[in-house]
Amino acid sequence: MEMKHLLPLLALLTGEAVAETVIGAYIFHRHGDRTTKSYKPTSLTALGADQVYTSGNWYRNRYIASNSSNPILNIASDIALLSQLSITAPTDNVLQASAEGFTQSLYPPAGSAAYQTLANGEQVQAPLGGYQYIPVNIVSTAASTSGAEDSGWLQGSSGCAKAVISSNEYFQSDEYIYLLNKTGTFYQDLLPVYNSTFDSSSATYKNAYTIFDYVHVSEIHNQSIPSSDLLTNETLHQLQTLADAHEWGLAYNESDTVRAIAGSVLAGQILEALNTTMSASLAKVSSERLNVQFGAYASFMSFFGLANLTAASEDFKGIVDYASSMAFELVTNATVNGTDAPTTVDPDDVSVRFIFSNGSASDTNPAQEFPLFGQADTLISWNDFVTNMQKFSIADTSSWCQACGNTTGICASSVSSSGSGSGSTSSKSSSSGSGISPGAAAAAGVCSMLGLVILLAVAAELAGYRMMKKGSAAAATSAAAAGSAEKKA
Repeated sequence: MEMKHLLPLLALLTGEAVAETVIGAYIFHRHGDRTTKSYKPTSLTALGADQVYTSGNWYRNRYIASNSSNPILNIASDIALLSQLSITAPTDNVLQASAEGFTQSLYPPAGSAAYQTLANGEQVQAPLGGYQYIPVNIVSTAASTSGAEDSGWLQGSSGCAKAVISSNEYFQSDEYIYLLNKTGTFYQDLLPVYNSTFDSSSATYKNAYTIFDYVHVSEIHNQSIPSSDLLTNETLHQLQTLADAHEWGLAYNESDTVRAIAGSVLAGQILEALNTTMSASLAKVSSERLNVQFGAYASFMSFFGLANLTAASEDFKGIVDYASSMAFELVTNATVNGTDAPTTVDPDDVSVRFIFSNGSASDTNPAQEFPLFGQADTLISWNDFVTNMQKFSIADTSSWCQACGNTTGICASSVSSSGSGSGSTSSKSSSSGSGISPGAAAAAGVCSMLGLVILLAVAAELAGYRMMKKGSAAAATSAAAAGSAEKKA
């Protein structure tokens, strides 16, 4: 994702209000640099680990450190208090490892502060200089599905019938057919670069992302590339922009928003988490304050489309770089500390700030503020934020089943209990800070039956796109069972 045109907005120049307090935050984060999807299983590289570590350090300096710029209310600064944190990722080698790397700098080894004195007076320190073991919860309800980084087509593993059908319709669109025909020679001319992996029939725009990914990873890690003279800066740029267009077409469609199911599920999870923070006692130190979820680029793209971030910049239609992150901050100028502080915050006194970093957040690449939902201001009231998010968020299984048109597996009970199936498909969160239903929507995504998978695979093949091989139906059913029973930490 190229962010050359994303300039700091005027709000950044005015400075933070002195009295502003950050009550809590939700971070959605992409993994760091990884091996190519062309050879499975993918794995996080040393560079990727460094990228997420760098980002974790930036967020520590923003929210957690004793001298942080935007400290979260009552959050522990040196020794992590696990009740204040929720770190999650789906079952995926790259995403799990990235989340672990992020936490290593979010709460680094505590040194002497980590000493514990036993009953006999002996002092004991955790290994590795007081290393802090922050659990990364494996959840099947994540916005990105299990094994996401091994899939060449992320929508193909969503399990949402209507979303897969909608994405397949992109392959019949005028835009896709135009680019397929226009770029035929371009991809064929580059065959000497990647003919060890892609043959002539697959070296087309229909595989724009997997070709880009293969070349991109090679450019980073391979000291020599066959026919590298063909990979000029202009060619690399075109590979990137074609992959951007391809993935945007699969991730979002304004007239058929079910295509952005990953973004809808993510929106429901964001609302649920922030609602929990809003409802918590301001004085209770153990209240949950910071949520971090790791996921795939497609979830970013789907959410960007649904939240109309493209009104702020067309660059939001691009694939985000490794270790990119976006955060939603709950902020208030009301009194939240001291004897005069209320028990809970008044929703009317709270606003939401959205920040985004393309690539690792750092001092040289800080996350910037952008306005949500096409508005002009970078701050939006909590009530307006909830109202806008409810227009497309999905935060419970029955709503997911209704939106996706799924009727089997976990959706069978939802269909029978909903009668005619009427009702809203959006989250039912209250603007006053209560009523968000459990974020179990995406658990349904992994419960698709074998017959549906076969049907959709045939549909994708007819559309001219190669679906990547998935796990067995038994594994999918097992994951669904685990997901339906699992609660988000």
